Amino acid sequence: MKEIQEIIERAWEDRDLLAHDNTRDAITEAVSMLDRGLLRVAEKHEGDWIVHDWVKKAVILYFPLRKMQTLEVGPFEFHDKIPLKKGYKDMGVRVVPHAIARHGAYLEKGVVMMPSYVNIGAWVGSGTMVDTWATVGSCAQIGRNVHLSGGVGIGGVLEPVQAAPVIVEDHSFIGSRCIVVEGVRIEEEAVLGANVVLTASTRILDVSGDETIEYHGRIPKRSVVIPGSIPKEFPSGTYHVPCALIIGKRKASTDRKTSLNEALREHQVAV
Repeated sequence: MKEIQEIIERAWEDRDLLAHDNTRDAITEAVSMLDRGLLRVAEKHEGDWIVHDWVKKAVILYFPLRKMQTLEVGPFEFHDKIPLKKGYKDMGVRVVPHAIARHGAYLEKGVVMMPSYVNIGAWVGSGTMVDTWATVGSCAQIGRNVHLSGGVGIGGVLEPVQAAPVIVEDHSFIGSRCIVVEGVRIEEEAVLGANVVLTASTRILDVSGDETIEYHGRIPKRSVVIPGSIPKEFPSGTYHVPCALIIGKRKASTDRKTSLNEALREHQVAV
């Protein structure tokens, strides 16, 4: 692994090295390891998420190595550089037409993909449902037993390489048409109601207590979140801009399904 990393780091600084077989082999192997789940763009270590910049560099360098080709799947035709992921039966993954995952994305056993899309470098944990027309962007990290509801947009990130990917931790529920981008982290068992939009600059306001607590870039674990708006001054007047409101907490229950249902009913959250 260290040798592969060193080769990729050198090629990142000197693109002429892409002409060398050992460089091409190292990049191809890194993407293959991503595809098989032997390597991740980011992983949790002692409570903190560590981003491996060099892995993102491998993904970026993989593109110039590939030539455009025509891919035929039954009556459907694609024209792209990256091959489609294969072997779902052996992986134990359910894939409903017209779901698509690219080579270099990893899907653990038990993932269900309704008609949806998972991009290269992404990691999706077991028991997760990627629902209809949901998209998982490049290098995004989706935990186990997560539900990405219909039309959810999980942003991808390749450049700048130091930028963190979007992370959705285990047992979270992301409601319909939510958008999560720019490296926002959704912590364990959080619930996002329909249409919540989270960017790096979105103000996340916990309004469940006597005083408002503000967060940026992360949703604390077990939070129940709905879309909101706050006034902002502009040269032409005062207008309301989107924010996210934490209105309560999902109960710390061993029965997570029951806890989720209770949270949705108690807070009347549309999903």
